[in-house]
Amino acid sequence: MSMLLPPFELHEPTTLREALRLKAEHPDSDWIAGGTDLLPNYKWGLNARRHVISLGRVAELREIGPERIGAGARLVEIERHAGLAAALPVIPETAKLVASPLIRASATLGGNLLLDNRCYFFNQTHTWRESKGFCKKADGDACLVVPQKEKCYATFSADLPAPLIALGASFEIASVSGTREVPAAAFYEPDGIHRNQRRPDEMLVRVKIPASAQRFKATYAKLRQRESFDFPELGIAAAIRLDHGKLAEFRLVANALETVPVVLDRLGEPHLGKPFGAEAIDAIAKAVEENVRPVKNTSLLPSYRKSMSRVFTRRALRQLAGLAPS
Repeated sequence: MSMLLPPFELHEPTTLREALRLKAEHPDSDWIAGGTDLLPNYKWGLNARRHVISLGRVAELREIGPERIGAGARLVEIERHAGLAAALPVIPETAKLVASPLIRASATLGGNLLLDNRCYFFNQTHTWRESKGFCKKADGDACLVVPQKEKCYATFSADLPAPLIALGASFEIASVSGTREVPAAAFYEPDGIHRNQRRPDEMLVRVKIPASAQRFKATYAKLRQRESFDFPELGIAAAIRLDHGKLAEFRLVANALETVPVVLDRLGEPHLGKPFGAEAIDAIAKAVEENVRPVKNTSLLPSYRKSMSRVFTRRALRQLAGLAPS
């Protein structure tokens, strides 16, 4: 099969208002910023559209700061931003874990936050998918991972949503009808098809992070087959606040194991107000393993990813607590 791009009409607005107007005029269109995920999908014949609206010239989407980051900010810009590194180091540190340096030079924050869920039954050429039988995500009506027609079990594969959820961020979304905000923790939809709360006529404009996020120590631990390139097989985002050695606030998100990031803040509740040491961390790590439900649609076995969720949670929390690696 040819890997050439299918034909489409490219629109290049220079303002946010113009971009939203074009979307209203061409509802069957895709946004494109860096294009590092969209264009490979188009080459594979995955849900291509006749109109594509480029956001590369919309300067309003490029702001970067500790409390506001535009959806058009390049990952390399986030990775190297001194203000973010000082106030919220987990964000540039996570950005640096996405893909490769070459991809991060083009890829954007918005593109990562809206990354399509991945699955080895879906992320294949048209010829491969046709030979296997099309799936619910493209051209078919049933999931091939867990055979049924109600839910798509493709795995959430973006990195930056997890730490942003842990930090209490919200997403600003806009259309010609107006602007609204959605908490990052409520943005993603577990059915695997709708994926998130952004409506077809809307654009993700920016991420807003509360100033209170800066009181947390936070980290993101990522498992992948090749450290220099691959999508996550597992991610653990953790954010804690200690008060004289006792756990005052606790946030935890398990990533890349299910169709959405899994918020597990409740696992810290029994330990609030108590000394936060190895015993508490081991108990939380064990509970994470018991609560996650990976399925077989990535390169690594679900049983391995499930067991490694315990290991990576322990590593992340020991780091935040200032304990030596176990």
